[in-house]
Amino acid sequence: MDGLTALLSTFQKATQAVADELTSEWLPIQLGVVLALAVVSWGLGAVFRARLDLADRLMGWPATLRLLVRTLVRLLPLLIFILLAAAVRWQMQVYTWPSHSYLVGVAAKLAAAWFVIELVTSVIRNSFIKGVVSVGAIVAATLSILGLLVPTLAALDGVALNLGTFRLSLLAVIKLTLMLMIALWLAIHVGNFLDMRIRRYPDLTPSMQVLLAKLIRIALVVFAILMVAGAAGIDLSVFAFFSGAIGVGLGFGLQKIVSNLVSGIILLADKSVKPGDIISVGDSVGTVTTMGARYISVDTKDGREILIPNEDFITQKVYNWSYTSNDRQIEVRFGVNYQGDPHAVRTLAVKAASGIARVASTPAPRCHLAAFGEQTMQFALLFWIKDPANGVANVRSEVMLALWDALKAAGVEPPYRL
Repeated sequence: MDGLTALLSTFQKATQAVADELTSEWLPIQLGVVLALAVVSWGLGAVFRARLDLADRLMGWPATLRLLVRTLVRLLPLLIFILLAAAVRWQMQVYTWPSHSYLVGVAAKLAAAWFVIELVTSVIRNSFIKGVVSVGAIVAATLSILGLLVPTLAALDGVALNLGTFRLSLLAVIKLTLMLMIALWLAIHVGNFLDMRIRRYPDLTPSMQVLLAKLIRIALVVFAILMVAGAAGIDLSVFAFFSGAIGVGLGFGLQKIVSNLVSGIILLADKSVKPGDIISVGDSVGTVTTMGARYISVDTKDGREILIPNEDFITQKVYNWSYTSNDRQIEVRFGVNYQGDPHAVRTLAVKAASGIARVASTPAPRCHLAAFGEQTMQFALLFWIKDPANGVANVRSEVMLALWDALKAAGVEPPYRL
């Protein structure tokens, strides 16, 4: 309560000082000076920015440095205002009472705080974190300029909760939150940087690249949390009870989540499934696009993307059409009337399949007489493709149309069914 009382007393003094300035005859003079400085600064900044050609000068610079320079140029009028306001206030303090330039000094300090905040937050891409940092910095700068920062911190520290030997104050919670946000932001960016570096190593398979990237991200996040907890003076042994509760929760309600997580790690380690593979699990057929901690994303090439739990790849039968190679054999069954010559039909079928661009020449297409039906002779046309990721149904359709055209051109009676 002592901190809160001191804060209220300081706030009353600051309010009284502001009230005195508002009733002073120097108020319109200072407001006019601030307005004039703002107009002059805007004009000078516009002139300087019009003469700066950054496109050629910044060519080849790092992206972050280019962003900082552009931000600095954008804030050039504000920087000019800060310099002019500081110089004018210094002159007013020399020739008048210090209180007669109070508002000019406040305007200069607020502009300086705004300049620093804008420059620092320009490198933050996350809009939420950028907003939180900006608002927090502006509030802290305003309290500091008004002389209320120290009493406010003391008041926040006075509101505390004692947990045994551990004291948790409102100020500690705010500091811990800010430190945790910064630490996690750094951990995520370092993880993204290392992820890009790992993907440049061709010796690592795609699954191993994903596994290493995820393990590094998890390690960085855990390290950031532990560092923040240690810096805040938190005894990690107090979490022993919560760890036990989490263990019970895992045993009862999180079996599927843990199972999918462990299954995902196994899949990444044993290389049985990797991004780019063509797989079929149950009725789902498509190309693996993403391997997550809980699921694997499969693109079915029809506008859908199926999210299959990792556990299904461990417990169910999985067909991986590109496990050892991307080659895939396709079979087309058809029948012709008994009046047709089976030898000619086989030759026409092989020639029709060979004329399709996506059909591989090695192994060459083959056609076999599969069975004698009641009304037709049954044939099986077999051919290989090397790019099943580009679709199987479309190349099958092309081969069947070419087969139809070849049989019609040769005078063979069209098959009853395809």
